[in-house]
Amino acid sequence: MHPMLNTAVKAARRAGHIINRAALDLERLKVAKKGPADYVSEIDKMAEEAIISVLQDAYPDHSFLGEESGALGQSDYQWIIDPIDGTTNFIHGFPMYAVSIALAHKGVLTQGVIYDPVKNDLFTATRGAGAYLNERRIRVSQQIKMEDALIGSGFPYSSMENQERYMRMLSVIMRESAGIRRPGSAALDLAYVAAGRYDGFWELGLKPWDMAAGVLLIQEAGGLVTDLDGEQRYLETGHIVAGNPKIFSQLLTLVTKA
Repeated sequence: MHPMLNTAVKAARRAGHIINRAALDLERLKVAKKGPADYVSEIDKMAEEAIISVLQDAYPDHSFLGEESGALGQSDYQWIIDPIDGTTNFIHGFPMYAVSIALAHKGVLTQGVIYDPVKNDLFTATRGAGAYLNERRIRVSQQIKMEDALIGSGFPYSSMENQERYMRMLSVIMRESAGIRRPGSAALDLAYVAAGRYDGFWELGLKPWDMAAGVLLIQEAGGLVTDLDGEQRYLETGHIVAGNPKIFSQLLTLVTKA
């Protein structure tokens, strides 16, 4: 395992320990609301602090982009962190959330970790070295027909414009696919595409920390990822389409037409 990836795994597991301990007594959680269906708990902040502490000890000159702490420092190396992707699920005791950590070097994603503390599933990827689930190599699915494809997605709560666009897309893809799943953690959704559990995924209005690690996992597992225009600007636009090569092209066509 690459040394930087190994450090990210250590950080993710430390955050996961904090999250699992808090999950045993959710009634005591202090929770604030940042926006429509957008929550932050004291555990989000504690987990992010723990992640940054581990990474900073190993790489004091690196910079950080965290969901809770924002941008910290300036460097060619930037860690992109979501301490709990799926906070709404977490605070309700719905067991679908994850720690997401990615490293970008000069804007290129090089390391990615998504850790599911509920199932103890560890998804990892290093650019050029493949994607893994619990140290077992993973690949995207081999599904070729959209009508037989299982597609992951998520509802865009923050923008009315995105909601209207999304509902048009949802209507089309519901008719054209075998089914749509919306568990509430984009990071895990993307990891599931990489592992072949979903054949494709799309969502609007995401943040870089929701996507970064999952994007690298999919790419290293043989899948494709773009924004709605078929470009590599998903971290900027927040709009993403992903899947195995056959389903990706069909899904992108349906999404853009809708």
